Amino acid sequence: MVRVKSVKVDGEEIHVFKSAIYIFESSAGVTLELDLIVSEVVIKKYKKEETLIMEIELKDGRIINSIMHVKILSGGLPQLNLFCELDDIDEYGDFHRINENDSWFPNIEEGITIEEIRRVEMPDEDISLKLRLPIDQVEWLKGQKKASLNEIFKEFICDFRKKLES
Repeated sequence: MVRVKSVKVDGEEIHVFKSAIYIFESSAGVTLELDLIVSEVVIKKYKKEETLIMEIELKDGRIINSIMHVKILSGGLPQLNLFCELDDIDEYGDFHRINENDSWFPNIEEGITIEEIRRVEMPDEDISLKLRLPIDQVEWLKGQKKASLNEIFKEFICDFRKKLES
């Protein structure tokens, strides 16, 4: 089976946790499909894109350059499905072929967890809090810069979680 070594999107290499590349045959035609487990940061970056310029390096040294359509697969781990139509499938003779009527599809989520992904690339999210505090604390908080407040709360939450766990 053909294996992926590295993937670049628009010239930028992305971290791929697991992948599967294969030929998908359906009544609509034949496509080259690339399924990738990536970080939530990568999903957030490309979720609004319809197509991406892809450079896929295979373990055997071959390189596939293609403009591919993007689907974000929901549920489970953060996963991209990229595909492009193929006219000439002769150069892909050693790729695994899947027919639309097959009951088997590659399961690339097996053996990896969201915690492992987040250890490599942790996404940041904005949050708004409604608090009721004494006026002097409110005035002090309003006087701080956003970056300082982010660090204060990160440290506080880490310390508080450790305290609860012990």
